[in-house]
Amino acid sequence: METTAVSSVIFLIVIAAVAFFVLKRVVKMAIRATIVALILLIAIVGGVSLWMFGGADKTSDNRSAPVRKVR
Repeated sequence: METTAVSSVIFLIVIAAVAFFVLKRVVKMAIRATIVALILLIAIVGGVSLWMFGGADKTSDNRSAPVRKVR
């Protein structure tokens, strides 16, 4: 689950960088920085929540019992 958290954070950082450069000529620096900061905040909160709460609980492993052949 850690790889999902890390990959989602990296993905959202790339989206923030793309948004920063796409909005370069359209809006002023303060608005652009606010949009990028919001995207990065979502990335950090999402990554931390996936890392903390998304891991599989080892005690709830529902493996089937081995089956013995009966004659």
